[in-house]
Amino acid sequence: MLLTLIVFLLILSVLVTVHELGHFLIAKKFGIFVEEFGFGLPPRMFGIKRGETLYSVNWLPIGGFVKLYGEEGDIKEAKNRNIPKNRAFYARPVSQRVMVIAAGVVMNFVLALTVVSYIFTQGVMVPTDRVHIEKIVENSPAETAGLKSGDIIKTIIAEGVEKDIKSADDLIKTTSGNLGKEINLIIDRKGREEQLVITPRQDYPADQGPMGVVISVFEEKKYPIEEAPIAGLKQSLVLSWELVKGIGLTVWKLATFQSVAKDVAGPIGIAQMTGEAIRFGRNAVLEMLGLLSLNLAIVNILPFPALDGGRLLFVVIEGITGKRIKTNWERHIHQAGMAVLLLLILLVTLNDLIRIFSK
Repeated sequence: MLLTLIVFLLILSVLVTVHELGHFLIAKKFGIFVEEFGFGLPPRMFGIKRGETLYSVNWLPIGGFVKLYGEEGDIKEAKNRNIPKNRAFYARPVSQRVMVIAAGVVMNFVLALTVVSYIFTQGVMVPTDRVHIEKIVENSPAETAGLKSGDIIKTIIAEGVEKDIKSADDLIKTTSGNLGKEINLIIDRKGREEQLVITPRQDYPADQGPMGVVISVFEEKKYPIEEAPIAGLKQSLVLSWELVKGIGLTVWKLATFQSVAKDVAGPIGIAQMTGEAIRFGRNAVLEMLGLLSLNLAIVNILPFPALDGGRLLFVVIEGITGKRIKTNWERHIHQAGMAVLLLLILLVTLNDLIRIFSK
């Protein structure tokens, strides 16, 4: 339990700190006055000032934050402090503000891409056109015929007709069409081709199949370090699209008062998944980190008040109309959005608790 909590907080801190680092770096690049970069959330434990920015360590070990001067657009505040007005966030050109706001999302995507690329260098399971035998059931036709774990079924010869086996569906259909009949299997065993005779049984347990084998079409593939980023980018884009569809469906169901999927998880659910990932090892934890980073990027770019996407929307509107939305209006809208988000988090957390205690 303690290890799960530590890893969960570490994952959360990495996700948020990397996100805030994006805002920080681009703000610094454009000369925006960065008042504070905080590790964790207040209250403050201690802080060290380097240059004009205070780097603080805070008591709540959950993520971090960046405080930009003039972020709320308070003109009076800018006039009352000995800082040039043009160094305030609100005073910068629209294009610069857009890049500062979007930088957090970009950094989360970069983190996900980095993690996924690393995992690809360690080995990932990829689909192939080769059907592997993963396991042999005891006292089954497969065991009697001499099949072994690791064998690759290449061809089935039944009643003089040869059928190349390139998918699990090929094997299942061909076997099902010859129940109780003697057939020949041409297999690849450690690079050597062999032929075995087997009779798929007509009566068999539902979880075993006619032959009594567990099969897979996946093989582990390790990508060279120069190919991993390209493969990682493709996979990250695929995962992003799947997340977009999933989030879109969830938002639609919430908006139309439909029940959402049971696997929608909040903080407690994510902590529970962290514990499961730990049991599978380091790569499983890293895979979860990458997936959560993508998820955070996509959720944060949604044009909803209080999220980066909502703030980005106000800046884009200003860029199109040439008029800034009143600061008080924008602040109240973001506060209302935050209230809605906190309510959603509460509802999802209750859903997590109901799912856990109903087992």
